[in-house]
Amino acid sequence: MEKSMIKKSMKPKQRSVQRLCCSVQNYDWGKIGPESEVARLYASNSSSEIDPEEPYAEFWMGTHDSGPSFLIHKDLNGMSMSLKEWISANSNELLGQKVVQKWGADLPFLFKVLSVRKALSIQAHPDKDLAKLLHKFMPSAYKDDNHKPEMALAITHFQALCGFITLEELKAVLDNVPEIVQVVGSEVANQVFDTTNEDGEDKVKSVLRLIFTQLMSATKEIVTTATTKLKNRLHMENQVRQLTEKEQLVLELEGQYHDDIGVISAFFLNYVKLSPGEALYLGENEPHAYMFGDCVECMATSDNVVRAGLTPKHRDVKTLCSMLTYNQGCPEILKGVALNSYVTRYLPPFDEFEVDRCHLPQGESVEFPAVQGPSIFVVTFGEGIIYTSDFTGDVNITQGEVLFVPAGTEIGITSASELHIYRAGVNSMFFKLP
Repeated sequence: MEKSMIKKSMKPKQRSVQRLCCSVQNYDWGKIGPESEVARLYASNSSSEIDPEEPYAEFWMGTHDSGPSFLIHKDLNGMSMSLKEWISANSNELLGQKVVQKWGADLPFLFKVLSVRKALSIQAHPDKDLAKLLHKFMPSAYKDDNHKPEMALAITHFQALCGFITLEELKAVLDNVPEIVQVVGSEVANQVFDTTNEDGEDKVKSVLRLIFTQLMSATKEIVTTATTKLKNRLHMENQVRQLTEKEQLVLELEGQYHDDIGVISAFFLNYVKLSPGEALYLGENEPHAYMFGDCVECMATSDNVVRAGLTPKHRDVKTLCSMLTYNQGCPEILKGVALNSYVTRYLPPFDEFEVDRCHLPQGESVEFPAVQGPSIFVVTFGEGIIYTSDFTGDVNITQGEVLFVPAGTEIGITSASELHIYRAGVNSMFFKLP
């Protein structure tokens, strides 16, 4: 990439960049009305009004059947074609040959913006083998057979629970949270106290699996008693000491999800806070839950979620507890790699996707060189002009604009105001593989 503006004389391509009309998900945990980044983007993208009382949770950009995108350009019959249909009919040209060879005639990633008002469920995403089984035997709950590694890139300050705390941290939790011991029993708790890291990784994971499964499998009556005791104790102790961040979070969760085992299970997970521009990637079979904030999210094209707490939706505690890796320790926080003065790239350890974050000051220009795979661009703030090897002239872009860019297409952008753009594409490391 370079800072100079792309010229309009760039070689044209047979297939052009396409504007997309995208989908919104109004899940209960989304931010309400105009407070939601998702609402603002969707309203601009679809030329619709924001319902001031409606939650706007997720803005989907891609080909997944649960939230498909459509080409704004209509066909000869005046009909809108879905992005999936267009790609299927022109896969080699739009996706690039190497992408088609690996993933077939479909976009391998799903791009989203999330606006989180209250906690999402304690959840994990299955690997490919498990996803196929779940989809085969429970297609109503698991709607596709793909895995779902994902990455969240913070737009605002963003909070999440992710991965298990260490063995020593867990022992401290059991010492300080008697309600957990009351739920799992002293015999199970003592197995944790009697285990050390010197016993080996397999032993530590086995004990963690035992206590977490015992916790998540507790009866509703036991959970109600424990969460009530926990809430009352923390409110009393708050009169004489400063509660920890995790304790404050647990009280917030209890206010959102009364008598839910997910409230107590939060003590088992790392509490992660991202600043804008920081990212967190989540592999297969890793427990997590987003707490609050706005983020850009990218993942393999799937909507498979195994839930076990903090949700009114279908819970599958047995599957969740059996599928987890039980890896321990804080997750890696990605700061990204600067490609130039304005663009930062985030490369997770997954072939399906990468994300670029572009913050362009007013009056500046930037180039996105042609790559071997497809890209989706979303404008989250500001306005500017885009030049590509496909458009015949200047095209104005504003907040809510979503563009599909075929493989082999060069993009240039000049800002008319401060401009924030995010790009999702196939991981560039994939194209370096033999």
